[in-house]
Amino acid sequence: MKIGFLAMSGVRACDTELLELGLTLPGFVERSRQVASLPSLGLLLLAGATPAGHELRYAEAPAAGDEPDWLFDCDLVAISTFTAQAREAYAIADRLRAGGVAVAMGGLHVSALPEEALAHADWVVVGEGENAWPELVRRASAGERGGLLSAADFDPVDVERLPVPRYDLLEGRAYNRFTLQTSRGCPWRCEFCASTVMFGRPYRKRSVGSVMRDLGALRAVRPHPFLELADDNTFVDAAWGVDLCRALAPHGLRWFTETDLSVADHPELLDALAASGCRQLLIGLEATDPRVLAGVEPRGDFKARRVADQLDAVRRIQDRGVTVNGCFVLGLDGQGPEAFDAVEDFVRRSGLYEVQITVQTPFPGTPLYERLAAQGRLTDPERWEACTLFDVNYAPDGVSAAELRGGLHDLTRRLYAPDAVRERRAAFFERRRVLRRRAARATIPAT
Repeated sequence: MKIGFLAMSGVRACDTELLELGLTLPGFVERSRQVASLPSLGLLLLAGATPAGHELRYAEAPAAGDEPDWLFDCDLVAISTFTAQAREAYAIADRLRAGGVAVAMGGLHVSALPEEALAHADWVVVGEGENAWPELVRRASAGERGGLLSAADFDPVDVERLPVPRYDLLEGRAYNRFTLQTSRGCPWRCEFCASTVMFGRPYRKRSVGSVMRDLGALRAVRPHPFLELADDNTFVDAAWGVDLCRALAPHGLRWFTETDLSVADHPELLDALAASGCRQLLIGLEATDPRVLAGVEPRGDFKARRVADQLDAVRRIQDRGVTVNGCFVLGLDGQGPEAFDAVEDFVRRSGLYEVQITVQTPFPGTPLYERLAAQGRLTDPERWEACTLFDVNYAPDGVSAAELRGGLHDLTRRLYAPDAVRERRAAFFERRRVLRRRAARATIPAT
């Protein structure tokens, strides 16, 4: 069969004023462009899991109508989408099916709402797809015309036995970052996090050797990639993290990942990160008030417990030369209008190199969605296009929706103004120079 893999790409926002702001604030759009240009590792893994004997191609579409014509010559097309792009993905799927192409869908949104997806696709995969996909291909090859396959009906995915991603299918596209996965899931269970919809199993890390295997496959296509680790929380195991960093160091690469604040508790890991080429860690700080964060992570209240150490932890990381992109969520329950100034004040005092602000977003399938739905606080429960992290689609309880939207706009102007971005980055490099001079003086022997 001819099998196509289609990823919906791009960053969405319905808020036109925020979009207009983004056009003039380079610090705001920089990270968005990086995310938008990432290839879909999930689809590349499915391609790697495809039984031999099929012709495979990969494509991306930023919107419905932008899909390549060659997809209509395929026998089967697998589509992966996030919630905000679900309607557009469905429109593409409908056109493909009208043209006689069988369509399979999977991903976070589809796993949460498989019956909705089945109205637009022949096949739907719920949960991790690596073990279900070969069976789907076998059935489609045999002429079966659809059904629902759940990861729960197959052996659990062993991250040590993941297929090698088919990076060769990227065909020399000009990506500025490439994805590589070292772990799956997160030990924390933040109620707004959508990853638990897909990865309901415990946190799992891969062996360093298997990660290096995939890096070799990637470097065969792009010898000097900028890596973005496709993990929810890379350094849960600090000792393993040291081993990973030491394995990456000889390759002379630059890379980025997401983790939690506990990384700052391990000096050996911080040293290894700096030596390995890690350029930035994205860390979800979420808020500066522990009362607001209480209960957001119900398993151990991790987020609330770490608030007192946020400032020092950011400094410990950045003093190693690794920048931090601190992420904040606006509109959390109990968060009043003072939260906007509190975020700006923290950014200034901490010396954060980068900052990311988002709006609390109730993604379908998350505990947050279920709670807000039960409380009658969802403005439009099926307005998937508003599930962007930047649009307000629920009734906050500490401010009005209009105040939350206005506060987001105002804070965006303040944090991402070109002068503010330049000042943050200049402060980071000045502190780095000071620390280096201090270290150099400390190594000069006394005469």
